[in-house]
Amino acid sequence: MRLFVGLGNPGAKYARNRHNIGFMAVDEIARRHGFSPWRRRFQGETSEGALGTERVILLKPMTYMNDSGRSVQEAAGFFKIAPGDVTVFHDELELPPGKVRVKIGGGIAGHNGLRSISAHIGNDYRRVRLGIGHPGVKELVHGHVLSDFAKADNDWVATLCDAVAEHAALIAKGTDATFANRVHLAMQAKGFLTKDDNGKE
Repeated sequence: MRLFVGLGNPGAKYARNRHNIGFMAVDEIARRHGFSPWRRRFQGETSEGALGTERVILLKPMTYMNDSGRSVQEAAGFFKIAPGDVTVFHDELELPPGKVRVKIGGGIAGHNGLRSISAHIGNDYRRVRLGIGHPGVKELVHGHVLSDFAKADNDWVATLCDAVAEHAALIAKGTDATFANRVHLAMQAKGFLTKDDNGKE
């Protein structure tokens, strides 16, 4: 069994924030693959289904970003899911908009959601880093991540979430490099990315 965690903040006022792209990605996985209706538990919302041969629990912590780890720890503990079978989808400032990288373990780069998860279950989980771009100066970062995507961003955000959902079974299977490459090619095909990069770290 796998636990896929989308990071974001609960409530309508945050729904289109850049910080919520993790929520958007797992919502699209649930929709595309016919997962069960979302229900409240583990201080979050869960949806269950299958990706290929793997049973997958989707989780959106409703604790606010900075306490995401409490929800993740509860769900992982209940289902006896090891950190290596947990995948976290989150916004990444250090990647250009629409770029995806996959890594296991490593630093948290100032991301409060990852900091909370690492504090609760350790650091050995997989991260799917969804690029949102950097505003250019450190002082603007907080406002950037907690602002809505611009209308001009809607097409690449939708394409990215669609590609992540389409190829999500590859992450469930553990073929990270293939997943990242397929998502990159899907973005490239729509004209959003040009540089050749398989997305693996």
